Amino acid sequence: MLSSRLRERLPEIQAAVATRVYAISDPRDVADPAYLEGLNAALAAAVEHRLVVLETGERRAPAIPPLLLAQARLDARDGVSLDTVLRRYFAGNSLFGNFLVQEAERAGVPNPALRSLLAAQATLGDRLLDAVSAEFAREAKNRPSSASERRRECVKSLLAGELVDHSELGYDLGGHHLALMAKGERVPEAMSVLAGRLDRRLLAINREEEPVWACWLGGRSALATDEALRALGQIDLGGVFVTVGEPGEGLSGWRFSHRQAKAALPVAERRSQPIVPYVDVALLASVLRDDLLVTSLRRLYLEPLERARDGGEVGCETLRAYFAAERNVSSTAAALGVDRRTVSNRIHAIEELLGRQLREIAIELEVALQLDG
Repeated sequence: MLSSRLRERLPEIQAAVATRVYAISDPRDVADPAYLEGLNAALAAAVEHRLVVLETGERRAPAIPPLLLAQARLDARDGVSLDTVLRRYFAGNSLFGNFLVQEAERAGVPNPALRSLLAAQATLGDRLLDAVSAEFAREAKNRPSSASERRRECVKSLLAGELVDHSELGYDLGGHHLALMAKGERVPEAMSVLAGRLDRRLLAINREEEPVWACWLGGRSALATDEALRALGQIDLGGVFVTVGEPGEGLSGWRFSHRQAKAALPVAERRSQPIVPYVDVALLASVLRDDLLVTSLRRLYLEPLERARDGGEVGCETLRAYFAAERNVSSTAAALGVDRRTVSNRIHAIEELLGRQLREIAIELEVALQLDG
């Protein structure tokens, strides 16, 4: 069955579609911190929808996945052009068709049957384009209307480098800033308390349906990150995740501090760590934004370790203790409750598996372990 053969290649198909979509317009350039996650989910939903239609037939095709319509609305809100949205769909349609033809040829599907399958997929593609275009147009027509929406659009434009009237923000962009990203139901209360304790002006803008907030603490003098972290530690966050950028001055500093806090948010969520300063996770945060690097680190450093008899459990445990002990063998041995020789033997075995001296790859290996964790 063609659908089964395609499902076996699902990771390959999804990766190919994502690569092509990113090449058309890199979603990481969008200021909205949740945009990339939403797009990736929509891409997966679109591929799955095509597979379901292939299995059930075009006449019994299910409704357009809500994720695709939600992404169309998000595209409109985040200033992604309809032309870009449609080009992404055309590219995805074409790629899926190529995979379908490949598997049909391998399975010996007769040409008339293949033409019928491709016609059904073309009809589905037209239906997707119509639905997405209509949803995009409705959203673009209806925004913005309220004061909060105008503030949100203003902030998005400023983050994108546009020159817009920002008087409605009630926030001095020419002063000193410390940016935060926060996610959770109690963000407004927590940020208000924080601004009050630090005697700072608060600018907080949230994404529409989700409790994700971009926040700035502004003032006439610089606010040290450590001071903000101490104040955050004294507040009951109640399940809120907060990441903190580095201080910045003027409009460029306002943007740069935000980019730092935004980059650290996925790390905080993955670690379930309530407060994360960007400076502590800068390298890891940058790596997480590069799918190629994430996959490469796993293949180069973790998969070889997993080939050990215990699946790499002892090796990874030893390495984590070693890096936590700042690469000191004696401290590592004490943390693990073994002697120095055991640690040295384990490190030698790890080097044998990886084919490299640990000192040559320590940084990459430590980051790979953090990603795995």
